Amino acid sequence: MSFPQRLFEIPRYQLENYPNEGMFVTKTNGSWIPLSTEAFIQHTLDFSKALVALGVQAGDNVALISSNRYEWNIMDIAIQQIGAIVVPIYPNISVADYRYIFNDAKIKVCFVGDLDLLLKIDSIKGDIPSLEHVYIFDDHSERNWKSILVGAGDVDEKEIEARKNVVKSEDLVTIIYTSGTTGNPKGVMLTHQNIISNVKACAYSIPADKDSKVLSFLPVCHIYERMLHYLYMCLGCSIHFAESMETIGDNIREVKPQVFTAVPRLIEKVYDKILAKGEELTGIKRKLFFWAVSLAEEYDVHGKSAMYGIKLKIARKLIFSKWQAALGGNVRAIASGSAALQPRLARIFLAAGIPILEGYGLTETSPVVSVNCLKKGIRIGSVGPLIEGVEVKIAEDGEILVKGPNVMIGYYNLPEATAEAIDHEGWFHTGDIGEFVEGKFLKITDRKKEIFKTSGGKYIVPQAMENKFKESRFIEQIMVIGESQKFPAAIIVPNFLFLKDWVDHKKIDVDKTNHEALIANKTILARFQQEVDELNVNYGSWEKIKKFVLLPQEMSIDGGELTPTLKLKRKKILEKYADLVTKIYLQD
Repeated sequence: MSFPQRLFEIPRYQLENYPNEGMFVTKTNGSWIPLSTEAFIQHTLDFSKALVALGVQAGDNVALISSNRYEWNIMDIAIQQIGAIVVPIYPNISVADYRYIFNDAKIKVCFVGDLDLLLKIDSIKGDIPSLEHVYIFDDHSERNWKSILVGAGDVDEKEIEARKNVVKSEDLVTIIYTSGTTGNPKGVMLTHQNIISNVKACAYSIPADKDSKVLSFLPVCHIYERMLHYLYMCLGCSIHFAESMETIGDNIREVKPQVFTAVPRLIEKVYDKILAKGEELTGIKRKLFFWAVSLAEEYDVHGKSAMYGIKLKIARKLIFSKWQAALGGNVRAIASGSAALQPRLARIFLAAGIPILEGYGLTETSPVVSVNCLKKGIRIGSVGPLIEGVEVKIAEDGEILVKGPNVMIGYYNLPEATAEAIDHEGWFHTGDIGEFVEGKFLKITDRKKEIFKTSGGKYIVPQAMENKFKESRFIEQIMVIGESQKFPAAIIVPNFLFLKDWVDHKKIDVDKTNHEALIANKTILARFQQEVDELNVNYGSWEKIKKFVLLPQEMSIDGGELTPTLKLKRKKILEKYADLVTKIYLQD
């Protein structure tokens, strides 16, 4: 079988080329249970028949709302095979967003992961005229997803083949609603060809093969993880599902994957845990640990001396080998996407022999535009060279424009927004600002819409500043503010785990269990001021953070401050903490 032209052909491609007894592997009651390629394909056929019996027509929109599990992947392929459209939705968005998406897409059938989601969708079912059925993957309900199989026997396999045969590679296959930082979600329309082109173009960047295990925990409803699932299938990898975000560390050590994907926020947390372990060491072990970290901070992929190479070899043997063991011992690469990675972290992990391959893309580009990789080269601070078939040009104002087979066909029900995003020459306007390094490596400098001016007319580039400030071990999260104000300021969430250790070390008399008390303590505030002052040295006088406020809790998805992909909802944050922002500027 030649390389698939339609996404639902990918499992069959795996069966013919790399049949796998553990195509998907799930931990159940303490044991990892495999599902073979052959069994997976049979399940997709059975559920395709069941959907036809249920009355699902070609072109109908079917929603999937669940955390990562093999049932999601089965339904993804089953829906595609009958010409229906897959609408994947995050399991952690608001009821208002569910209501909007379901009505905008006129969802006919929905599959959810658990009882909480079932109850949430049931609560708004009366507001969604198009919605006929809601089923659940978990067992504890009479509406279990397997209940629809009773009708599968009434549908001949030839009916499914007939439906598959009329599906073209340029046909719409999925509508993905972007979480967005402002306004209602927009439905990005992607074709089979859009995503297949990305799968083919990214195959070289993933150091995995038919003998590799990969761990999946980023939401598969996100196009990045979803595209990688298709790619893993094409390569013949075994996809293991992490149990939860809390068990990732244990699952990595159990599975010993060659590859997994992560967002920068997770990599930051992994690094914080590693440093915390280092802080617990004493004597020569502690000195060696922080000598190795200091050495790693100087790392680059080229231009280092032979003496540096010797020192690095020693550090890898004595210290970094333990980091590698903590990640299972087999990791060839961590694929990082969704947001900007601190260059310092890329530097440290590369030095440690754990390559972090940072890439760039958007839902609208299926998603990858460029990626650092071992075969085509890595430049720290960049998002790598362009993938094959994709063109990028930098507009006069610095905006990154993209053209290629991966660019969406448009926004669902939004022709004006589509015309605004894709110009008459076919260039997609990303809204990101960037440049090329060495004429080859794309570098993102900020979001066009996030750059702001102070009242003095000076431009501030918040994302770059935030990444720099997060290098401080005291700072967990930060948002730089100051549009149309006299000066930039910041909303900061402390790294409370580190802060509590620091309080112990300094013997400060404060209730560590009370975050409000911690952020009000004068000694702690003075220490944060010292951190801000030291980091401000990197910036011009107009850019320096003049004032800041500390928050007593992390900004979160549930709190409304982060998107499901952990990006800052800047407008929402400003609204939520309007009193604090007012206080910053009124006291000036």
